[in-house]
Amino acid sequence: MVAAMLQTPATLIARACDAARLEHFGASDSGGGNLREGLVRLIASANAEARLNTNGVAALERQIVMLLIRRLEVEDWFARHPEIEDQRITAPLMVLGLPRTGSTALHCLLAEDPAARTIRNWEGMRPCPPPELATAASDPRIAEMQGHMAGRAAMTPRMQQMVPSSATSPVEDQLLMGHDFASQIFQASLHIPSYVRWFNEEADLVPTFAYVKRVLKLLQWRCPPTRWRLKSPTYSLAVEALDAVFPDARYCMTHRDVASVIPSVADLYYEMHKPGTDTPDMAWLGAVNAEWTELGMRRVMAFRDAGHDHRFYDIHFAAMQNDPFGEIARLYAFIGEEFSDAARFAMQAWRTNTPREKHGRHEYEASDFGLDPAALRQRFAFYSERFGVA
Repeated sequence: MVAAMLQTPATLIARACDAARLEHFGASDSGGGNLREGLVRLIASANAEARLNTNGVAALERQIVMLLIRRLEVEDWFARHPEIEDQRITAPLMVLGLPRTGSTALHCLLAEDPAARTIRNWEGMRPCPPPELATAASDPRIAEMQGHMAGRAAMTPRMQQMVPSSATSPVEDQLLMGHDFASQIFQASLHIPSYVRWFNEEADLVPTFAYVKRVLKLLQWRCPPTRWRLKSPTYSLAVEALDAVFPDARYCMTHRDVASVIPSVADLYYEMHKPGTDTPDMAWLGAVNAEWTELGMRRVMAFRDAGHDHRFYDIHFAAMQNDPFGEIARLYAFIGEEFSDAARFAMQAWRTNTPREKHGRHEYEASDFGLDPAALRQRFAFYSERFGVA
């Protein structure tokens, strides 16, 4: 049986331009950014390595066309409103570190502060037209996103156990990085080793983060506040590029035992891989997550050692579970901002309404992914000893 193949990059770009009735991708029109190289590498890797079924091919093509359309829409708004470029992104707080360390819950709590700004799920999916403050709570994209998430829950029901979220929850900027086709969103659902090698070792993420910054300007233009709270495990992997674009960023690094973290991420990837392929490679899912996590930890530690340690506030998983508001109060003191009563009240309401394991307990076996907890702890001793991770 001949495997289904993705359409060519040129064909998918043409589909997006026809659908959007637009043709300018911004920096990538003149060869800047990763859009064209990343798209070519993604499609080549998926065709050669992902073993996609028919549904997987169709889903990836839809995703690619959607990301291209969103990029076209962003650039169209900048072309018609060049004043958006004058917006300033000042001293964002960026949460990084190991995934599955409570960073999502922390991000959700920070998002409840009425003086802070995050990328909300519906904005990440469709940033254009840029949101307006007066209609931010009633924007029709909220209902659209809720429908999308209901469909995802039906297809991958365990996802809510792993990453519970809603249409208005804060989201990582991975989709925005996807507009430049340099993002970890693709490895989360596709077996694409060659693309991952390019992303980890070769891709220059400075233009990708510059594009993310561009979209943040668009999002805050008509919809303040402007104190951004951003979160992504990818930041650890590309912290030098991140710093080049956001030189005044403050960092919060979350920590947890790697033997709990890496198998959990592998299982999350597994759930996302299943719809698109009949043969998910569980051993690769374990190996690729251990590999990029180690690379990210070594890079962020080197960055801290190069004179940036004072810009980091560290939060351990157990401490956050035991005293979340104490940790957040200390984080606010670290970044020099007021932890207001309004913020505390809103965060407490979110925590009450979103208990842990609300959708059931996330259970997995490390051995299913070729992972051994003792071996992981030994491999990551350089990290756990540095930060006192039990």
